Amino acid sequence: MRLQGKVAIVTGGGAGMGIAVAKAYAREGAKVVVAEINPTDGQAAVDAIVAAGGEAIFVKTNVAIASDVEAMVAQAVQHFGGVDILYSNAAVQLVGQDARAHELSEAVWARTYDVNIRGVWLCAKYAIPAMLQRGRGSIINVASPTGLLGCAPGFTAYSSSKGAVYGLTRVMAADYARDGIRVNAVVPGATETPLTKELFADQATREGLVNSTPLGRLGQPEDVVGLAVFLASDESAYCTGGFYMVDGGLTAI
Repeated sequence: MRLQGKVAIVTGGGAGMGIAVAKAYAREGAKVVVAEINPTDGQAAVDAIVAAGGEAIFVKTNVAIASDVEAMVAQAVQHFGGVDILYSNAAVQLVGQDARAHELSEAVWARTYDVNIRGVWLCAKYAIPAMLQRGRGSIINVASPTGLLGCAPGFTAYSSSKGAVYGLTRVMAADYARDGIRVNAVVPGATETPLTKELFADQATREGLVNSTPLGRLGQPEDVVGLAVFLASDESAYCTGGFYMVDGGLTAI
C-alpha cells in the first residue's frame, strides 16, 4: 500500500472530494484524521473507513478558528503519533451571496476568506511543526481554475480567495523544501459535490459548464483521488510547488 505507516489529515473530510480522498488514503494504508465541521458527516466518514478495514478518527474542526486547528493537529499526534500528510480541502462557495466587487458585502468577503485561505494557512501553520519533527511531509492544497481564469463571473470572493491559494502554495513550497516538506495543489474543475449542488441545480449553469469542458462532463469526487494519493505518496518525492489540473481540460483552452 502506497501510504502505509503515514498519518493523514483531510479537512472537509466528511463530504464530496474530502470523503473520497479520506477513504482513498485509508485504503492505501494511512491512518486518517477526518477534520470536519459537520459532526454527522465526519463520523459517517470515519464509520465508513473503519467498516472497510481502515483506521480513522473524527475531529470536529472549523478551519477558520485557530484553536480548533491546533486541537485537530494535537489529536492527530496524540492518537497516531504525528502528521505526514495534510490535505487542505475545506472551503465555502456562497452561492447567491457572492457577487461582483461593488455589490459584494464585507461579511461574505470575510467569511469566504476566513475558510478558503485563512483556513489553509492555519492548517499548515499547526501541521508543519509536527512534520518538521518527522523530517518529512506532504501538504496538498485544493485550488480552483477560478483563481487563474475569469471563468466564474460574479464569484469575486471565491475566485480571489482561491487565487490566494496559488501564492500560499508557492511560498510554502520554497520555504520548506529543504526541510523535506513538499507543498503542491490539486486544481479540480467543475465537480459535483455538496459545495456545488446549489450552483449546478440551475440547468443553464450546468449545461454551460459541461459545454465549456473539453471532456464534456462535470467532474466527480473520485476524479481527484489518483492525484491526491500520488502527491501524498513517496512516488511524488521530486514534486513540490506544482499545480495539478483535474478539470476535464477547462484550463487548456
